[in-house]
Amino acid sequence: MKNQSIRNIGIFAHVDAGKTTLTEQLLKVSGAIRTAGSVDKGTAHTDNLPVEQRRGISVKATCVELEWKGVRIHLIDTPGHTDFMSEIERSTWALDGAVLVVSAAEGVRPQTELLFHTFERQQIPVVLFLNKMDREGADAPRTMVEIHELLSPNAVFPEDPQALLDIVSGLDDAVMEQWLEEGDVPVEKLQERLCMLARAGKAYPVLQGSALKGIGIQEVLDAVVDWLPAPSVDLKRMSGIAFAMEQDNSLGSGAWVRLFGGQLENRQSLGENKVSQIRDASGKDIGILTAGEIGIVYGLGLKVGDVLGDPGGLPRRVDLGSMGQPLMSVQVIPRDPGRLEELRQACLTLSAEDPLLQMTWARASGEIHLQVMGRIHQEVLQEILATRFDLDVMFAKPTVIYKETIASAAIGTAVYTMPKPCWAILHFQIEPGPRGSGVEYHSEVGFREIPERYQHQVEQALPIALKQGRLGWEVTDVKITLIDGGYHHVHTHPLDFIVATPWAIQDGLEKGGSRLLEPVMEITFYLPDEHVGRVMSDVVAMRGEVVDTHVEGKRTVLQAFIPAVSCLDYSEQLKSLSGGRADMTMHLHGYQDAPIDVHEIRTRTSVDPLDTSKYILAARSALEGGIFNL
Repeated sequence: MKNQSIRNIGIFAHVDAGKTTLTEQLLKVSGAIRTAGSVDKGTAHTDNLPVEQRRGISVKATCVELEWKGVRIHLIDTPGHTDFMSEIERSTWALDGAVLVVSAAEGVRPQTELLFHTFERQQIPVVLFLNKMDREGADAPRTMVEIHELLSPNAVFPEDPQALLDIVSGLDDAVMEQWLEEGDVPVEKLQERLCMLARAGKAYPVLQGSALKGIGIQEVLDAVVDWLPAPSVDLKRMSGIAFAMEQDNSLGSGAWVRLFGGQLENRQSLGENKVSQIRDASGKDIGILTAGEIGIVYGLGLKVGDVLGDPGGLPRRVDLGSMGQPLMSVQVIPRDPGRLEELRQACLTLSAEDPLLQMTWARASGEIHLQVMGRIHQEVLQEILATRFDLDVMFAKPTVIYKETIASAAIGTAVYTMPKPCWAILHFQIEPGPRGSGVEYHSEVGFREIPERYQHQVEQALPIALKQGRLGWEVTDVKITLIDGGYHHVHTHPLDFIVATPWAIQDGLEKGGSRLLEPVMEITFYLPDEHVGRVMSDVVAMRGEVVDTHVEGKRTVLQAFIPAVSCLDYSEQLKSLSGGRADMTMHLHGYQDAPIDVHEIRTRTSVDPLDTSKYILAARSALEGGIFNL
């Protein structure tokens, strides 16, 4: 079932392509606002944060509502900078369609490719808008050639009858048959079939205009209504996703929710919590959210990524970090040491809004660490802490996020039988796994030796046990087998196996030794010919490896694998040496063994399980903080 009166779309683009300016014009032309704001002047309606207004960039996805031809459009304006890829990723969870802005002056950029192919993979229909047609150097035919080469051959200018016939007939057998039999197909029919193909994500209409001059804006609004799909809804089965957070002075934390099925009402209970208020994008209390709609829900205690109801009702998987993961960890330090606890609470709030920040808190040392995407991300966090939380902070030097694995097979043991009452005995075989294999676990112990409920606790505790290995980094690429163990029908306490699991795992890691793993980036360089030699030399100097080189049009495309620690700042160097003519994209390829002369150790954030006396006391809450403060 479709709700034809709604469209849920996102506006996406590479940096400085004019995405937020287009959003402002869509709001103005539709009558949602009287005057379009300016990104440069910090008056854009979707840039609400002080840091956005001061810098003239979007750092947070924002949802606004407008109406066109009787259709309500929920429009999500997203950041363009790669440091805020997590905001872009989470926005895709809520969408039925997307408008991808491409600068006709700059052409298809690497970020454009990444966005388009993400939509393609997630089966999100797309309309493309060639912006900046008023600019010197704008070239729609050249940009269309790039779109066909780098994005999809099924992109088409709808006003081009021959191109329309070629694309539609190639995708629609009925149109092909009519053309073969009659030698002609009416443009009206081609337009009708294009609409169906676009909504199915098989063809991609391309529009032209200038957001700054307000040219082509009505055509974009028409395209959203005509060429992007209405939401499919299931009125009987509750299903939704929290994709962003909102703070209100009186109501506290609220979650932006896209509801795919069922409905939510004020005072409705979900689990232990109750809905206190539901607002639309304008901030109005609407009292009810129905399938197909987007709104802000207060009172349920939701966090980003939480699923409401049945996960099976979501149209696509919710994978945090699928479009990019933080590769650096940085210590956040309050300039006033007396405000450390305030800083911790602020970082907890920000981590709920962006789970990839993954705040860690070492109570013993008082250190607070956040994971960040890059330098701009770190600077923006500093401004947000200052403007939103009134906290003046500084950052220690960022460190690359390493991982670790066991060097050789070993057996880890925990015998937790003293002091009574307790009884949990575990023996794990821990072996190295292939790179990229993650964590594999299974049990060879029968339920007579360790009952099922206790074995389930072992599985629950494994992520805690592997959060930090002997070098302090997350443990991965291991095969763990429970080979023996025991319980006592009188003395075993319900949580004893949760306590014993980290102890036994750390014992095995200590015996087997640790191997440091470093992140490796897959980088694609887009280079003018005169810079190819220099970049290839730089790749070698960064301990990298060139794996492919080929020519696309007037540029050379070079692909390489480079350790993250060597290349995280290289994009700035590349822009400098090429005068801005070269570009690059990078994403995490995986982890590989670090050189033997690299020794990176991370401070443990909780009691070491191998310090057994202290660990057992902490486990029994005799020490402040407990054992699971990771």
